[in-house]
Amino acid sequence: MTKNIIKFLQKVGSILSLLLLILALTSTSWAINTDIVTNSDGIYQYRTIHNSEGIGKFYLGREIAKVMGHEGAGWLERDSRSYQEKPQNAINNLELKSTDIVADIGAGTGYFTFRISPLVPEGKVLAIDIQPEMLELINFVNHEENITNVETILGDLDNPKIPPSSVDIALLVDTYHEFEYPREMMLGIVEGLKPGGRVVLLEYRSENPMIMIKGLHKMSEKQVKKEMEAVGLVWQDTRDFLPQQHFLVFKKPDISL
Repeated sequence: MTKNIIKFLQKVGSILSLLLLILALTSTSWAINTDIVTNSDGIYQYRTIHNSEGIGKFYLGREIAKVMGHEGAGWLERDSRSYQEKPQNAINNLELKSTDIVADIGAGTGYFTFRISPLVPEGKVLAIDIQPEMLELINFVNHEENITNVETILGDLDNPKIPPSSVDIALLVDTYHEFEYPREMMLGIVEGLKPGGRVVLLEYRSENPMIMIKGLHKMSEKQVKKEMEAVGLVWQDTRDFLPQQHFLVFKKPDISL
């Protein structure tokens, strides 16, 4: 009986060793393949072998995620969002003034837009998106609810189309990681900020593997800081009071100082 058990364990050990060898070889091959840059334009790198969640385009070492289309509008408005993500806590921490001009970048269905607009009665919210279908939803609510301080802007892939030096706060909620042209978009946002204006990003924390969001739709604090610094923004604060997301605050230098 003992000999049979020993033989069985030896067989199991051999199988496990073979599996570990295959895994090691596969991992090595994957690492080699994904390091092959097939093309580069000086800012972005392009790879033919890449994560299936991404578009094969890399910026400062990060692969850009695929965009969630307007077909996912229902997910943005899901009831569970209020307790899973605590969006009202995020809004409270924006420290808004009644006169603020807020740009909601990647506004989607207007989930944040319409929660912010009552807090800036003497200001307004610029709801910016590249999908006209999303802006149609926002305009419909504007009309139905007679909301007068929400303005929609159809942006381009590489240009948010914010009027220069017009915005106090630019808010990006779980959207930056999908920008196909992150550098150009952020330069446009920086141009649209008033001197001393703030950029606030909410991104699912990639440091926490227990957050059940696809990998490329999460970002680390370190990576966000690197990419914001590249366009001249100055890090102010990182707050992790939300259940799943970083709350990162950056500032445009006040050139008047």
